Order: sequence, then C-alpha cells, then structure tokens
Amino acid sequence: MLNVTHDDAPLLADLMPWSVAPWRLGRSWPMAPDAGSLTARWNAFVRAEGADRAALLQPSRSRTLRTAVAQLPGQASGTGRLAQASGRCPEPVRVAHGPFDEQWLIPDHRLIDAARPELWRVADPQQLFLVEQGRVPDAGGPEVLATGLLPDGRSPAGRPGRIRPLYRRPTGVEPNLAPGLLELLGSRLGLPVTAEDVLTWALATAYVDAKGCRVPLTDDPDVWAHGVDLGHRMLWLMLRSGERPKLPGGRRPYVRAPLPARPAELLYDREEETLEVGEGRISPVPAEAWDFRVSGVRVVELWFERRTAPTEPGTLSAIRPAKWPQEWTSELLELITVLALLSELQPRQTELRASLAGPGGITAEALRKSAVLPVPEHLRRPASVLDHPEEGPDGQFALL
Repeated sequence: MLNVTHDDAPLLADLMPWSVAPWRLGRSWPMAPDAGSLTARWNAFVRAEGADRAALLQPSRSRTLRTAVAQLPGQASGTGRLAQASGRCPEPVRVAHGPFDEQWLIPDHRLIDAARPELWRVADPQQLFLVEQGRVPDAGGPEVLATGLLPDGRSPAGRPGRIRPLYRRPTGVEPNLAPGLLELLGSRLGLPVTAEDVLTWALATAYVDAKGCRVPLTDDPDVWAHGVDLGHRMLWLMLRSGERPKLPGGRRPYVRAPLPARPAELLYDREEETLEVGEGRISPVPAEAWDFRVSGVRVVELWFERRTAPTEPGTLSAIRPAKWPQEWTSELLELITVLALLSELQPRQTELRASLAGPGGITAEALRKSAVLPVPEHLRRPASVLDHPEEGPDGQFALL
C-alpha cells in the first residue's frame, strides 16, 4: 500500500486555497437557538428610542445606530441607519454556530461587526463548507467539520480556524481546489474524482501539526475509495439533511422523564447511560456521545450551556423562551444520535490515518513537480461574483 509521511502531506490551505476568517458578531443578541426570540428581540429594539435603543444595540467601533453599511448578499434586510429602523424583523436564517449547533440569525449587516459578505455570495443549496477547528494541542476530536449551512467558523475553544467553501461561485461552479488537482488524482488513481470526493477525503484523513492542517493523499485506488466512502458517511451525519440518522433499535435515545420548563443542570450517569436534564431523563445515551469533544470541549455540554446560561437582565439576549421548547428536545436527541454514530467511525479513521503514515503516495513535493502547487495567489482570494445587484448603504446599489 502506498502511503504518505506526515512531513510530506500537503496542507489543506494549498489544496483548498480560498478561505475566510470566522465572522465577528460584536453582540450576541442577533443569534439565538430559536427564531421566535429573534423576532421578539427585534421588536423590542425598534420600539426603543434614542439612548435606550443605542444601549440595546450594544454598539461597537464597527456598528453604531448611525453606521452606514451595505446589505448582506441575498438578504432583504434594510440598509438605512439603525437610528431610524422600524418595521418587521428581517426573516431569520439558519446558520451553523460552531460545531454541531444549528441556530438562527437576523441577517442584517447593520447588526454584525464582520459578516464576511464573500461567504454569503456563494452560500446556496449546492455549497458545502469545510471548517477548520482551532488548534488545541492534545485536545482530540475532529480536525475539520463540514456543513451546508453558512458557518460562523467559531471554535468552541475560542481559537478561530478558517472557513473553506467547496465552490468559489454559486450553483456549484468552480471548485475551490488547486488547479489540476482533480485531474492529477484521477490520473494517478485511474478513476474519476470530484470536488466533493476531495472534501470527504479531507474529513476522513485531515490532521493538524505545528504548520497547519494537512491532508495526506494516496494513489492507491482501494485506499482512496475507502477514505471517500468513510468521509461521505461523516458528511451525511454532519449535514443532517434528508433521512434522519438513527441508532439501531434498543440503542435509540428516548425521553424517559419529561424535561422541566427551565433545566438548570446537565449531568451524565455512565453506569445507567442516562443524561439528566434537570429532573428530566434521556436514555440510553452512549458514553461516546457524551464524551465527544471538539477542540477539547464536550459538545453536548456546550450545546446545553448555550441554551440555558444566565443572561444579563434588561439586554436583548435576555429575551428567550420562557420554558424549554419541545424542538430543543428533538434537536438534543438528534445531536446525541449523530455524535454516537460519528464516534463509531473513529476506529476506521484511526486505521486509515495509520495506513497513510508511511512513505509514498502523493506528497506536497509531487504536487509541486506536477505544477499543481504552488497555487496562484488570485485563487486565495474570492472570485468576482455579481449574480444580482446588491443594495449598498442607505439604499444605494453596490457595484462589484
């Protein structure tokens, strides 16, 4: 079997050259686990006037009530100054808030310090995003995650990674890959290779060292097929679209005791495989799901904390459901299922990575000799995209 030494494995930054930094919200209230709270927060914001409205905004150097800013691509929010904002809340959109946490966002550029408009321009049903996790030595957990939602790119450990769209343009046009990479892989493997194959291979094999995130490449078609198949399974679990993942009968988590209106504590009983949500109980919950970490942070605990942590009274973030919504229970059951199924794939990942640790394969040097690397600098920047006019500050139209 032909494998790749760790030192010679190409960097993900070279294989998928265009990347974007995580967003910077600047204030937490425009994002929430439920859309209804966002509508209520917006209504409270536009009812307030003068200094009260400014205090509710939580202004920053980038955003105040009088900041002029363009519309987010593809969104219908206003572009007038927030000091005069009125009317209905812009329709909240579903986004990926860090690992395995889908939340809602008010897609209004006036509320977000750094929204990364270049990401919004290419976000559509054909797009996939690979999100590097912030490097935490010896933390364990996946090095990269994938999502079809617009990701904020935040690491649970507070160390931002990078967001790498699979395509540089909308509708799945122009893969964000080093020029000639697909052709080289197809030639060396003797089979067709797609951009999504490269993404799924990266999900299954990527690892991080002191120089960054690396993706070993093989020229063994059997190894490649195994890695792509494994990565596709991981991608399906991460996307959680279409048919919902399920654990086999007898292992599926159920609510054994109703969750309280305001659960304040989350505990895990390893012997009983039970998740205690306040006085509520969910079981069976595999220990692997409870222990699943990203960047050293336990995913289930972080998910729960983001829905129950105390908020400062009088702020817009304090406007949230009066009691635990049923939808959150369904999301928690699905999260447990996804983490348990991903954990079952980890031995296959470990075996695959070990098989790629020897000499051979397609190294970074081989990519340079084939003129796949270095990547032209313009491919590290976003493509010029103007599928429709974008409204600029105060209703003017932007020219891109």
